[in-house]
Amino acid sequence: MAELVYRPVIGAALTLFKALDLKIDTQGSENIPRTGGAVLVSNHISYLDFIFSGLGALPQKRLVRFMAKDSVFRHKISGPLMRGMKHIPVDRKRGEAAYAHALDSLRSGEIIGVFPEATISESFTLKSFKSGAVRMAQEAGVPLIPMALWGTQRIWTKGRPRNFGRNHIPVTIRVGEPMEAPTDEYAGALTRRLRGHVQELLEAAQRAYPVRPKNAEDTWWVPAHLGGTAPTPAQVREAG
Repeated sequence: MAELVYRPVIGAALTLFKALDLKIDTQGSENIPRTGGAVLVSNHISYLDFIFSGLGALPQKRLVRFMAKDSVFRHKISGPLMRGMKHIPVDRKRGEAAYAHALDSLRSGEIIGVFPEATISESFTLKSFKSGAVRMAQEAGVPLIPMALWGTQRIWTKGRPRNFGRNHIPVTIRVGEPMEAPTDEYAGALTRRLRGHVQELLEAAQRAYPVRPKNAEDTWWVPAHLGGTAPTPAQVREAG
């Protein structure tokens, strides 16, 4: 079936990123299967993460269908685009419908993108993972593909103004090797193992990141445990 919306949107995004002079460094895209279903699992630090996660699959000529909250689909601008790209709306009161939709897509050979932290991590560290991604992979009989993003928080994240200037911001994308999702393994244990792989990729992306904060005011995007001034996970919980 022709992708009348998705591919033009990708083209527009790439044009925008070129105009912003973003420095995108992707490694591990060969781990994305060229055919067949898979669940792509990424950390979540920015409103734009679904775009960059999708870019990680492009070298393999794969399009990722993301699960996103249904309010995005009701927006007059983003709604038609999200539906045209065949992303999956999630109504948290009726999550079983989105889950069934995702399973059908996986079984038909699609890659489904999931952010198992559910919401943006304001500490820029990994939160606990919900088990839905693992359960989907187990039920559909497809692999899990771990991924980590770094630098996207500097463009647009929760509680900060958007930075769409030509500031040459680096974005680092790391894709890990596929993980099997055997049905005889407890979903909770497999989810913890998956989180561990994403954590390893995140640390690798942070080590590879080519810039450091310019001054004390620019440390907001660096996690506290790495010497930055982002709130700690405990501070985020207390504020919430």
